[in-house]
Amino acid sequence: MFIKVLDQSTINKIAAGEVVERPASVVKELVENAIDAGANAITVEIKDGGTSFIRVTDNGKGIEKDDIQVAFLRHSTSKIETDKDLFSISTLGFRGEALASIAAISQMELITKTNDSLCGYRYVIEGGIEKKFEEIGVPNGTTFIVKNMFFNTPARKKFLKSETTEAGYIGELIEHLALSRPDIAFTFINSGKTKLHTPMNGTLKDVIYAIYGKEIATNLLNLDYDDGYIKLSGYVAKPIIERGNRKFENYFINKRFISNNTVINAIEDAYEPYLMSHKFPFTCFMIEIANDKIDVNVHPTKMEMRFMENDKVYEAINTAISKALEDRIIPQVSITPTPKKEEPVKNVKPNVPQPFETNRIKDYSYVTTVDELIGSAKAVVKEENIIEYKPEIKEIPEPESVPDNDCFIIDRDYTIIGQVFDTYWMVECENNLFIIDQHAAHEKVLYEQLVNAINKQKCDSQALLPPIVISLSLKEEDCLKNNMSIFNELGFEIEHFGGKEYYVRAVPMQLYGCDAKQLLLEVLDNLISESTTNDIVSRKEKLASMSCKAAIKGNTRISYAEAKELLDKLLKLENPYNCPHGRPVIISMTKYEMDKKFRRIL
Repeated sequence: MFIKVLDQSTINKIAAGEVVERPASVVKELVENAIDAGANAITVEIKDGGTSFIRVTDNGKGIEKDDIQVAFLRHSTSKIETDKDLFSISTLGFRGEALASIAAISQMELITKTNDSLCGYRYVIEGGIEKKFEEIGVPNGTTFIVKNMFFNTPARKKFLKSETTEAGYIGELIEHLALSRPDIAFTFINSGKTKLHTPMNGTLKDVIYAIYGKEIATNLLNLDYDDGYIKLSGYVAKPIIERGNRKFENYFINKRFISNNTVINAIEDAYEPYLMSHKFPFTCFMIEIANDKIDVNVHPTKMEMRFMENDKVYEAINTAISKALEDRIIPQVSITPTPKKEEPVKNVKPNVPQPFETNRIKDYSYVTTVDELIGSAKAVVKEENIIEYKPEIKEIPEPESVPDNDCFIIDRDYTIIGQVFDTYWMVECENNLFIIDQHAAHEKVLYEQLVNAINKQKCDSQALLPPIVISLSLKEEDCLKNNMSIFNELGFEIEHFGGKEYYVRAVPMQLYGCDAKQLLLEVLDNLISESTTNDIVSRKEKLASMSCKAAIKGNTRISYAEAKELLDKLLKLENPYNCPHGRPVIISMTKYEMDKKFRRIL
């Protein structure tokens, strides 16, 4: 076998494999080019999940005639000139591979006109081979049309997913791009239907509303931080907004949507005290940092980024989010009356374009059944009977026009009013009524006591008289032996009695009085089901589980003195507002809301 230089067509197809993974890759490259061209209105239209047809139209500055053919050559770019420019990149695109790679595996058409040109131009290229170059009358801006992706590499097409799934990838991409640039109007059309349209007013909260709906838009906290090295601006959601995956963690580094583990860890560590295990928050904020402090030239798709100083970035993001959450953390119960409804209308749908569906709850802006208990203004929609009222709004409503759910910090100077349903304690403080879940409160106190004891390496034990005898399976016995140091550290005293039996002679002081046998077996089951047992997250989950078992249950009457002691301990904690599993411990209701309900004020 002889070594030889590959022909240009093969080189382009190999490059296309790195840059163009699926239709969403094409849309990303073309939209980023439109943004770099100064467009403030971009429309993306697809058919068949983008495999048969993609059209991206912008009103940017266009491409000069002499640059059109050059733009489709590999490594041709107007965005960098020397290798030094790689360390101060301010544009979204820069590698010069996108157009050549896309043209290599599709039938591609370019229509463009600059502001000072009398006419526009149409350029057709198929499989990397030029087919047509002609003058044409068109408006200012650029349109790219990409047809029949992978028509000359059918093996690549077999790896694509269903049309619906591929369209979903594109929809998520457009959402991220729209969030990164609220000053640009984005329109996304799938098979002739408008799935997303964002305003062009530069207001990030309006874009969040258009994409995610009212529930999230009305539960946002401002994020504003600047230490001279890094600047953060945007929003994080209250912990009441939680999801089962990280898809709602939006962050943009110098207006670029990026995945970065340092940022992810900073976000999730800040939310950790407030969310249940395996739940993730909603965030949408901008990170501004000097271009020479980052490296975006890590991967051909430009979806990864490296920071020069990870510790500084982590500390800034974690501090900013933690402060935002600490300042406003008790959810307020809204008892504002529900607006009057008209008679039910069958099969009526709102006339506001709905956001692209990616397994999230549909947001019908005009549907008005309000969940008063949590004050989240969440619309309830039934397929067979959608109730609608019409406030004569023709544009997407301003989310600032929806009352926010304020939060308050409870003071130590409080008055206990009493207990309701043998579960909740009513507490008055200034002009607020606080409602405290006794089980969640006790859980939190026990959890913090256990954590502090472990951190100080001083876990006091309480002897059990008589000791408890437990029988273990082989797997449970192996698990106990492998993790005996953890149990000893927590304050358990366990010794082998013979055969499969073990004595439990003492338990942690904080857990005295609970069902020690059941608690120990549950912890062993959790340890068996996990691959790692000594990491911090795993240990905290065990503590949360143990404190839950030992805490006062709901539907249990306790005395005033016991409640007072519990509340005093709770309010001494740094974060008394969420239990170890992330559920709220305290909610509030204002005097103002009560006065409105009783019509003392109008």
